[in-house]
Amino acid sequence: MPKINVYLPDELAEAVREAGVPVSAVCQRALEQAVRRITAIRETTVGELDETDLVARLPHFTDRARTALRLGIDQARAAGSPAVGSAALLGGLLAEGGNLALHVLRAVDIEPGQVAAELVRGPTGEGDATDGGLRFSAPAAAALELTVTEATAFGHNYIGCEHLLLGLISEPDGVAGRVLRGLGAEPRLTRRAVAAALAGYVHLRAQTAARQPAPPPPGDPTAPPAGPAAVAEAVRRELRPLIGRIERLEERLDAAGSGAGG
Repeated sequence: MPKINVYLPDELAEAVREAGVPVSAVCQRALEQAVRRITAIRETTVGELDETDLVARLPHFTDRARTALRLGIDQARAAGSPAVGSAALLGGLLAEGGNLALHVLRAVDIEPGQVAAELVRGPTGEGDATDGGLRFSAPAAAALELTVTEATAFGHNYIGCEHLLLGLISEPDGVAGRVLRGLGAEPRLTRRAVAAALAGYVHLRAQTAARQPAPPPPGDPTAPPAGPAAVAEAVRRELRPLIGRIERLEERLDAAGSGAGG
């Protein structure tokens, strides 16, 4: 049976040993789930698009994420594009209007309006002509695969708009990634902001519930219950100590990698 090495930070490795976690079994299950998700997204991105079938084909995507995809497909179709490019996916994310990804952008000092303006100014096509119905361009398909990878890396059992944002930023060739990175949405920083946003959302929701109990918001499980300014501030507050901790961990991993390479 093939062997795959899994590297863990020292603190986590020690905790795993103390708890007696069956690492091999846990990793196998996690990898099986990741393979199923990647396979599902590949089957969706290579075929002709039918937005009415997205719920069945993308069951792990949240309602907001599927809405963003539908809006992106609609934008590409309305523009007469030969394919749904990454710019259309980003446009759908902006058009959805109430997702956590937009609060993450604000937390890193990028207004969604800035992103929309850059999309209007620059080219949005990615040159993928099709011989039939509308399909995703190669960069858009790659961004969606990265979206699934980001959700898996976080250990999330859902795929939301925040993961789609990270997938678009991390994809190197598409229009959306170039626009976002050009505005300062560097992948590592934005990934930290997503982690902080989720922590900040939980904190903010707990405060809201303490003041006035309310049912959870519908749709996306991470949909913030408060306005943009409140959520962005909560994210920034949570982000400060988290960045310090992540930077220390990354420094240790980089040092370990350098030692192994030498």
